[in-house]
Amino acid sequence: MAYQAVFKRKEMKYLLTAQQYQRLMKELADRIVPDDFPVSAISNLYYDTPDFRLIRTSLQKPKYKEKLRLRCYKVPNADTQAFLEIKKKAMGIVYKRRESLPYRRALDYLAGKGPGGDSQIFRELDWMLKSYRNLAPAMFLSYDRLSFKGKEDPSVRLTFDRNILWRTTALDLSAGAWGEPLLRPGQRLMEIKISNAMPLWLSDALAKCRIYPVSFSKYGKAYETLLYRERYGKEEVKYA
Repeated sequence: MAYQAVFKRKEMKYLLTAQQYQRLMKELADRIVPDDFPVSAISNLYYDTPDFRLIRTSLQKPKYKEKLRLRCYKVPNADTQAFLEIKKKAMGIVYKRRESLPYRRALDYLAGKGPGGDSQIFRELDWMLKSYRNLAPAMFLSYDRLSFKGKEDPSVRLTFDRNILWRTTALDLSAGAWGEPLLRPGQRLMEIKISNAMPLWLSDALAKCRIYPVSFSKYGKAYETLLYRERYGKEEVKYA
């Protein structure tokens, strides 16, 4: 499976009700087409320090922030292709760097028990693993994704995530996709990913459907829910 290793783009997020999603898809019917991989089930392990330094820093909205995650596109076995990803955001621009290893080798590498590779991206991964002490799996996040691209401009990408689940136990992608829901029933998280300015047809469709951008991190929202429970002893899910 060929994959893109480096991304540089703007990413904007929107929380949609089921009704907004249906209306938007009608508005965009002549403007977007399915992406190369239109339907996917994504599972992630987010790596962090024991005191959650990476996500705590990210939630403070600094000019620069970074995350480390391991991603698979199906429930993996030892030989399933897995992606080691560094996601950085600086001055509103998202930079994603990723390499691929078989799942078991990726786990061993991230745990300091095996080799990675000699590419520039592996050198960046090596640096990150050395810079933060005791990085380890901190949270599991999974979701079902639909992906589209602009019909005339394929650099414009839209993704819609639903069934977002998270957990802080059984931190192994091979354990399957289960956990607590992050969104309300029927909600979807839309991400618009563009290299330049948003095209007029897309901004007009968003305005017509009264869809507005939000500041939203899946890992961040789940971590805030975890903190809420630890501080107040509450068990109810805090939806976005």
